[in-house]
Amino acid sequence: MKVTFLGTGTSQGVPVIGCACGVCRSLDFRDKRLRTSVHIEVGGKSFVIDTGPDFRAQMLREGVERLDAVIYTHEHKDHTAGMDDIRPFNYKQGADIPIYGTQKVIDQLKAEFSYVFASKKYPGVPGVKVHEITDQPFEIQGVKFTPIEVMHHKIPVFGYRIRDFVYITDANRIDSSQIDKIRGCGVLVLNALQIQPHISHFTLDEALEMVELINPVKTYFTHISHRLGTVREVEKRLPNAVSLAYDGLQINL
Repeated sequence: MKVTFLGTGTSQGVPVIGCACGVCRSLDFRDKRLRTSVHIEVGGKSFVIDTGPDFRAQMLREGVERLDAVIYTHEHKDHTAGMDDIRPFNYKQGADIPIYGTQKVIDQLKAEFSYVFASKKYPGVPGVKVHEITDQPFEIQGVKFTPIEVMHHKIPVFGYRIRDFVYITDANRIDSSQIDKIRGCGVLVLNALQIQPHISHFTLDEALEMVELINPVKTYFTHISHRLGTVREVEKRLPNAVSLAYDGLQINL
């Protein structure tokens, strides 16, 4: 199983034009972050979790040649806005792309991309096959996905466990029943937005507390705002088994 971080950044706290903070001026490529998404190769299949606004550039950068399904965490636009750009995979594979999400996600996609779901479609629009999911485990072509419901302020968001890998973004609370689904994982990916308190995201300290509670073998933080600081600065504060993820990082499980 190979995981590639397509993006590790966020629309939260985006710097203004002319920002002179350390992250914006950094020459370290790890500090250049597109919106959060991940590509997973497992069981000979190719999956993407979330299609943010940078989806096309991310897939081109990583040279992804096949897409077997898209799985969505929630309905916010920084996680869905790039859905239109699945159309090259429609053309290359000669088939609709399966998409998986809750009813709220599907409703948002139908509103945002109404032409995709129209009864009479314009030639060349993206082709999708919709699968509504709940909090119950589901399979995609033999690969099991276990939803982990976390809270993003007052909005339920799904993280996912795939084998020994857990991916959670946009969370600021995880109930004990959901933590039980995470325990024993080899790799945990968790959001850590910034140092200061935030209404809907874990801060760095809150994310570290969650890591201590779950005790995974290895943890990567994602959904990182420029307010968190540079990778070089932040990693001085992290335990040995915790790292900041960065765009293009690949891990093998």
